[in-house]
Amino acid sequence: MLGGGSSINGQLANRGAPTDYNEWAERGAKGWDWGSVLPYFRKVEREMDFPDDKKYHGTQGRIPVRRIFPDSWTEHAKGAGKAFENAGFEFLPDQNGEFRDGYFPATMSNLYERRVSAAIGYLDPGTRQRENLTISTSTSVRELLFEGTQCVGVTALVNGQDTEFRAREVIVSMGAIHTPAQLLRAGIGPAMHLRDLGIEVRANRAGVGQRLMDHPMIAVASFLKPHARMDETTRRQVLTALRFSSGIGGAPAGDMFTAVLTKSAWHAVGDQIASMVLFVNKTFSETGQVQLQDAHWRAEPLVEFNLLSDRRDLERMMHGFRLLAKLHADPALQAVVSDAFPASYSDKVRQIGKVNLKNRLLTGIMAKLLDGPDALRKLLLEKFIMEGDTIDDLLADEDRLEAFIRRAAVGVWHASCSCRMGAETDPMAVADSAAGFTAFRGFGSWMRRCFRSCPAPIPISRPS
Repeated sequence: MLGGGSSINGQLANRGAPTDYNEWAERGAKGWDWGSVLPYFRKVEREMDFPDDKKYHGTQGRIPVRRIFPDSWTEHAKGAGKAFENAGFEFLPDQNGEFRDGYFPATMSNLYERRVSAAIGYLDPGTRQRENLTISTSTSVRELLFEGTQCVGVTALVNGQDTEFRAREVIVSMGAIHTPAQLLRAGIGPAMHLRDLGIEVRANRAGVGQRLMDHPMIAVASFLKPHARMDETTRRQVLTALRFSSGIGGAPAGDMFTAVLTKSAWHAVGDQIASMVLFVNKTFSETGQVQLQDAHWRAEPLVEFNLLSDRRDLERMMHGFRLLAKLHADPALQAVVSDAFPASYSDKVRQIGKVNLKNRLLTGIMAKLLDGPDALRKLLLEKFIMEGDTIDDLLADEDRLEAFIRRAAVGVWHASCSCRMGAETDPMAVADSAAGFTAFRGFGSWMRRCFRSCPAPIPISRPS
């Protein structure tokens, strides 16, 4: 496998919100407003379903973008869509068209049921044969090389051998976790933190590793009735999703997102459990950080997301939970699921999610029992899957609902913002609007960093 998150993720071609990009520009990232970035969204994609919509889509890009429309949805997805409609939400054929509230077919970067990662899309045979391209796999970067204040290359282990790469321009793109870690080891970051670790300070940049963000997420799960489960017609477990507005705390329109999953895990029980995954599309919590625990290049950094540090995020998650509860009470959804419950990524779920023979056998047995009598299924769900709270318990007690969300909320592997772009006068900015580091203005444009704060049209990435 070659590539980062687009080689392993869910293949969702979900664009960021226009208001996010406009906010970037307002906060100093000149040229990153929605009108300026939209041409690049069009350029990257090969739109399969709406090729005539030139305002929002392109047809010449390397990444195919398509949808599975309602007539081919599972019965579970159809039931969820009807529940959305009953709640007053509009059906939008194109998620990446005009940005407004509604439910839609989940847009994907997938062609003929085959993944198209960034590597598959861009590293075609002709590109791989270029004389000016070398792809070095089995490679781990040890450190950035400097001559004075200029980065001139990296040292790396290639198949276990020390190797040096030099260049006029070095692009550091290691995800929102390891990019700041690599910069910190190179002496670029908050001076006090670097000195505490005995690292010589090359550039005192307070923002390196700071304001790390992710989307806080919770879920409501339910038992899928046999006729509503996935079948041979599609391999996609996410067929529809909902974008809606909370109206809380000055949040922009479309600040909330819910994905409908007709399958929750790789194993037999996962085939029987549906989920509505709720997350804050635009978070206000900006207190996360990446710090070094050890200056050694193999040492993993300390990562603190500090989800829900801004109470507005908590209040919007509570609002979203109430909406999910309402949707699960709708007859259209009750026709395809039963036994809805608040879900969390607990230790029990993590353990059973490990891919091994033991879990394959255990979940196979459990799945047969879950398809048995209603009373037995309810008992098994309460004992082995649920964490004690019921939906009615949480709806009846605000404090209990808050405690559940604080306990259950996790990120969705969309780590971002730890090396923010901004104006030269912004003390927390690490890079300017051209993604060149502001640390050495006056020393020449010596290093560039590719940033992504919100989901891009290339599939949403899990940090590597």
